[in-house]
Amino acid sequence: MQTQGRASFDNKQQKPCGEFRVLVGVTGSVAALKLPLLVEQLRLLPGVSCFVFRVDVRVVTTEHAKHFYNPEEVSVELYDDKDEWEMWKQRSDPVLHIELRRWADLFVIAPLDANTLGKMANGICDNLLTCVVRAWDITRPLLFCPAMNTAMWHHPITAQQISRLKEFGYTEIPCIAKKLVCGDEGKGGMAEVPTIVSAVSQFLQMPNEPTQKT
Repeated sequence: MQTQGRASFDNKQQKPCGEFRVLVGVTGSVAALKLPLLVEQLRLLPGVSCFVFRVDVRVVTTEHAKHFYNPEEVSVELYDDKDEWEMWKQRSDPVLHIELRRWADLFVIAPLDANTLGKMANGICDNLLTCVVRAWDITRPLLFCPAMNTAMWHHPITAQQISRLKEFGYTEIPCIAKKLVCGDEGKGGMAEVPTIVSAVSQFLQMPNEPTQKT
């Protein structure tokens, strides 16, 4: 489902009581094929909280991530780099990466590939997803789920970059050891979907404690 443009955003309206907004970022790892399942499981999260009656989910994708999933199987609004530029026509128009950071209560990037990990650690913002990260309000949760080849995971720069993200206050959902699609075995696989959903569930808020929008 593609965005319908500026009509999808009206941050002047008060967020409905009991609604929690999750922005899912997806990058160019083969684990992106789990995106449809992750979205559906996140939308079921109100069942684990007596305070939240609706979890609203939207997706921001990199171009390379599109190689691994079918957008028709994603049941929520999905935004990409093209949307960023098509939404803005003149000075009074909304800037999509700013609208997304205002909208979301929580940002979870699953999977986070090695390339985007490096960009985030160094403040590079050259696509819609990394612009949202660079503009993110660090008082709100940002969760990241690394996923990459085992050899890439064990490269010494990976630990440095993971540590840098944690210094920013972001939360790692650790990768797991498994047989990867490339045939290698070892650490580097994205955490399982239930693990990611469980981590997100820890941040569901009571409706009388709205997240501050800045």
